[in-house]
Amino acid sequence: MNAPACIRTLVVDDEPLAREGLRLLLAADPEVRVVGEAGNGLEAVRLIREQRPDLVLLDVQMPEFNGFEVLARLAPGEVPAVIFVTAYDRYALRAFDIHALDYLLKPFRDERLHDAIGRAKAQLKLARMSDLSQRLLSVLTTYGERDGVPVPTSPAPAASPAEPWVTRLAIRDTGRVVFLDVDEIEYIEAADYYVQIHAGGKAYLHRETMQSLEARLDPERFMRIHRSAIVNSRRIRELRSEGRRDLVVVLTGGAELRVARSHREKFQHLR
Repeated sequence: MNAPACIRTLVVDDEPLAREGLRLLLAADPEVRVVGEAGNGLEAVRLIREQRPDLVLLDVQMPEFNGFEVLARLAPGEVPAVIFVTAYDRYALRAFDIHALDYLLKPFRDERLHDAIGRAKAQLKLARMSDLSQRLLSVLTTYGERDGVPVPTSPAPAASPAEPWVTRLAIRDTGRVVFLDVDEIEYIEAADYYVQIHAGGKAYLHRETMQSLEARLDPERFMRIHRSAIVNSRRIRELRSEGRRDLVVVLTGGAELRVARSHREKFQHLR
């Protein structure tokens, strides 16, 4: 069996001790190789362009450019996967808006870094499969055109590009940021320009519209059942008919939500 491809990683932090700490933690992982370190934003931009890392552990506040300015100076094809590592919680929402893989607040437990690296490995593996599929399709197309052999016009389903569905949400809550795995969500309700997210018996107010959040959630898991409600299909405990046409969803936490008639058809195929 071939050895797994290493994740070429760049460590960017203006504190030498912080860079050393990250490097030591990453050294224990044979699938990660640190290809460089940068102590300021200008150096980070240069090294990202030179080294083309798969992943960057990126501080936010640094000399020259901050972490967001570093990413803004890169062309779309130059931007690697990013895990922010910072002492400031106030940038978390902005970080997830630009699809950062994770946001580690210093000081963090070693396990948090390893969890984030594990998530990066999964994302990069899917991205590499997609790239391999695209190259294979290109070869097939070339030979097909030359020899008159029909070729598929799109990759096979198993090698489709990685879906960009969000796996964690950063929710600002009274002077702190709560990170919520989407698996924990039972349902989501609209609240003007906000949504109310119900998970683990608690309700979190999150500043994002229903439409925007729905577009970021995996549609195989999250179902719009009403203009103002989305449910996690894995949290549905029961479907109950009321009258001749009304349908009610009962969730594992006990909440009962009415299904709009325009969305009833989705439940015919639910397993």
